[in-house]
Amino acid sequence: MLSFCMPSFLRFVYMPKQVPCVRRGGIRFQMNGHPYFNLVLITNVGGAGDVHAVAIKGSRTGWQQMKHNWGQNWQSDTYLNGQSLSFKVTTSDGRTVVSDNVVPANWSFGQTFGGSQFH
Repeated sequence: MLSFCMPSFLRFVYMPKQVPCVRRGGIRFQMNGHPYFNLVLITNVGGAGDVHAVAIKGSRTGWQQMKHNWGQNWQSDTYLNGQSLSFKVTTSDGRTVVSDNVVPANWSFGQTFGGSQFH
């Protein structure tokens, strides 16, 4: 019969370590939806890599929390057409990066814009 004492057993336990994700370029924001339903696909996220919260700010609005839709799509039900847009992205490790005025006022649906990145 095999006997594993605690110290020997602990040598076999796999303890995963979360390693920060390093990305080239900024976080990407793809604008989808229609005037009263903005669906933003957020990709190329460094740091922890998993987005926990997103806020959006138009040039004529304050910061508003976005709702998680599905995958890495986040939605806002506010009319933001004709406004430059800023984003706050928070990952699961609690770090936040702000991309100020990353989307110009003349944006249209289907376009993708690059913002700031976690370092």
